[in-house]
Amino acid sequence: MSGLQQDSSKATALLHCQLLYVRETQQPQIDRLQALIEKHQCPIVLNPTLFTDKLNQKRRQQLSDISTQPILVLDDKDKLSWLSNGLSIAPEWDKLQRRVVSAGRKSELLLQATKITSDSQVVDATAGFGHDSLILASTGAQVMMLEQQPLMALLLLAEQQRMSLQPNWQKLMSRLHIINTDALSYFAELKAESVTANNKMIDVVYLDPMFPEDSYQDSKTGKGAKVGKLMQALHQLACPPTMNEEQQLLQSAQTIVSRNDDRQGRVIVKRPQLAPSLANLQPNESWHNEAVRFDGYFV
Repeated sequence: MSGLQQDSSKATALLHCQLLYVRETQQPQIDRLQALIEKHQCPIVLNPTLFTDKLNQKRRQQLSDISTQPILVLDDKDKLSWLSNGLSIAPEWDKLQRRVVSAGRKSELLLQATKITSDSQVVDATAGFGHDSLILASTGAQVMMLEQQPLMALLLLAEQQRMSLQPNWQKLMSRLHIINTDALSYFAELKAESVTANNKMIDVVYLDPMFPEDSYQDSKTGKGAKVGKLMQALHQLACPPTMNEEQQLLQSAQTIVSRNDDRQGRVIVKRPQLAPSLANLQPNESWHNEAVRFDGYFV
């Protein structure tokens, strides 16, 4: 997500969500979701409803069309998803297992750009569905995942809880730290903290801010990558940042990594290959393939 500071009135407003569950025996899972919301102070109110109809595509679309609240679904495998325009949207971290296991600098441009190691401290300031956070944490690094949208934060927390039940995922899950907050507020808190021996410095801030859907296409030819269903869903929750907001985000991130005297700090920004640089500020170095580009700003 964009990671920009929320309006104070919106930040405290409660988000009422309808939670559809498919079995009466899922009350313990519902209780765990409620506990996650309370523990992480997500401003969400769940309205659980037992739903025994078959959730085919037609029924999902009907529910999306008539509901006045966001709809969450707890399926028969206890996986939480968000019903967005008839589609079930979820992080689905288990589908990235092969990529996470084989992740390395040869295969992942993100790791080439960040150059992190097992003792690195990383902030993914715009976590979204958390896929890039998994790749970052696969190195052994500790990754702070910031997600300003309460709905997305709950999906991440539920997915982390679900995957932590699988023994081969537990170590990776322990390196992910999810916070429902916006990046600018979090950076401001870090800057306000006194620098002590107990405060670990941030080595890398990773930014993947929302950008206009047409950023994937060449402005002249119209050719380029198509926007996937996950990105389409995110566009329902957040708007692309303005130029001023981009400048704030990049400058704040650079300030945070500049506090590390022991090593060079990096801000890495993910962009569509054809998109302009964040805040129109030229990076020190870039890594790219046919679809995406990682711009590096070194401090």
